[in-house]
Amino acid sequence: MINSHAAYSALTSRDPRFDGIFFVGVTSTGVYCRPICPVKTPLQKNCRFFESAFAAEKALFRPCLRCRPELAPGQAPIDNSNRVAHLITRRIDEGLIDEGAGLEEIAAEFGISSRQLRRIVQKELGVSPIELMQTRRLLLAKQLLTETKLPVTEIAFASGFSSLRRFNDAFGTHYRMPPSHLRKRAAEHHEAIDAGRTSTLQLSYRPPYDWQEILKFLGARMIRDVEFVTADSYARTVQLGKRTGWINVTHVPEKRGLVVEFTHTLTPVLPALLGRLRNLFDLAARPDLIAAHLMKDKLLKKSVTKNPGLRVPGAFDGFEMAIRAILGQQIAVKAATTIAGRFAEAFGEKIRTPFPELTRLSPLAARIAKASVGDIARLGIVRTRAASILALARAFQAGSLKLDAGANPEGDIAQLIALPGIGQWTAHYIAMRASRWPDAFPKEDIAVRNSLGRVSTKQAEQISQAWRPWRSYAVMHLWKNLRNRSRIINSACLLSYAALLLGN
Repeated sequence: MINSHAAYSALTSRDPRFDGIFFVGVTSTGVYCRPICPVKTPLQKNCRFFESAFAAEKALFRPCLRCRPELAPGQAPIDNSNRVAHLITRRIDEGLIDEGAGLEEIAAEFGISSRQLRRIVQKELGVSPIELMQTRRLLLAKQLLTETKLPVTEIAFASGFSSLRRFNDAFGTHYRMPPSHLRKRAAEHHEAIDAGRTSTLQLSYRPPYDWQEILKFLGARMIRDVEFVTADSYARTVQLGKRTGWINVTHVPEKRGLVVEFTHTLTPVLPALLGRLRNLFDLAARPDLIAAHLMKDKLLKKSVTKNPGLRVPGAFDGFEMAIRAILGQQIAVKAATTIAGRFAEAFGEKIRTPFPELTRLSPLAARIAKASVGDIARLGIVRTRAASILALARAFQAGSLKLDAGANPEGDIAQLIALPGIGQWTAHYIAMRASRWPDAFPKEDIAVRNSLGRVSTKQAEQISQAWRPWRSYAVMHLWKNLRNRSRIINSACLLSYAALLLGN
């Protein structure tokens, strides 16, 4: 329940930390806004506050054309009710739920009835699953109409509507205007762009955001020919279902967002694509809440103060990330990256892109599941790890393992550990990134234990209890600090060596 007085104070301050936390419907205009909207602050008596855009639209408020509620950052799921709502939202984006179909499957994953599931969605988001689906489709369509020059028909289907007629009807009913009106307005303000075979869209986050640290992390682990990381961008090949293409992501700090350039071949799977990128770049994080909590611990306070925008890099594809984690067992990051590139070359299909660095698609579980241990080991991969990769691929191919972001990370960990050659460290690392679990803690990690004073795994687990439910973020701080200390030690050694050579 939103405290109206506190929400109005946040609204008058236009503090960006509240962006996406609530929305305000203005009864005198019938429009709902983000708390950072630049328009004149309405009178408190004319304001109604909502926890989500879905709830505001259910109350018949229209989205503001200036602050654009569809760009508001989301909220990170941290409990079971939120996980259920988050998973349904993702399944809608992935196109796996159509007019209610698929809800029973999700309910079964959590051991609840579909009726209970509907109650949870109503409680968490203030709308029914069908209303949630409609709102997400319309908000994406609104963004595409505003930011791209894609044909209206393509936008209708890309947003999840089964026909242009249903799209026009829904748009007119909810927004009291035809889609063409919004397209004309965007053109008048020069907001729409046209890049030939590509278009761009913006994904927002809550500041602060450490873009450079994200790039460093992904760059050190990028899969050759599949990903390409520069000093200011991340690019990769994409295969979603039968659709293939590429994306290129850059940072626009003045807009508190990332700009995604995507090929038009990916337009039909755009909701799924954007959802995966939000996971990869951890755009739903609440840095204010996370920092406030972790700063209570003396071990982390200095790092959190210096690095308030540190994120946990996610995974564009859970299977790809899990393979990368297995390849990284007990070897250096650089060595694992070399082997991952060799693996992609052997099992990934070729693709043509404008980038000479992007030539292959990420290997699919279906293809690897048909291989033998010998086929994988031939690439210089230890046979026990080759057996783990094969078991993982077959579990994905059979559908028994999915690694859905935010779904059931504890269940994912249990399933992973049951596979040959996958221990607690690997399972927690995969949960941390692919399952997007903010409370994952790979206590066996030697770097983590060294950062804590060379403690045992049991002691590390005890120390970490103070960081819950944000232990994944604490781990990122520990890794970063250890890396920084290593640089200082190495620099000191070089200086001492130079002094010795100079006879000082």
